[in-house]
Amino acid sequence: MTRYLISFDDGAMSFPEEELPEVAEASIAVVREAREAGVWVFGGGLERQRASIAATDGTVTDGPYPETKAVLGGFSIIDVPSREDALEWAVRLAAACRCAQEVREILSDPTG
Repeated sequence: MTRYLISFDDGAMSFPEEELPEVAEASIAVVREAREAGVWVFGGGLERQRASIAATDGTVTDGPYPETKAVLGGFSIIDVPSREDALEWAVRLAAACRCAQEVREILSDPTG
């Protein structure tokens, strides 16, 4: 099986605030289904704009970088047999969250 990162940009979820409980319920339902299917690894939302950047020289600054146009808002990691399976879960998450999802394969651990 292969692990995939399914993510969305901060601010991509645009719907009236009063619909948040409905969106949250739909998203939780997809996560529950992924767990029941045995493909869920981990996931969650990220605190808005609360990143720090650790540089190679050891300095730490507040981020994100000013030129960053997209900031990760949340993610899911799933373990599925194929990219097509990952895309199917991404479509379900996109419908639940009401925003587009990016799908990327996570490289295997080189240490075994």
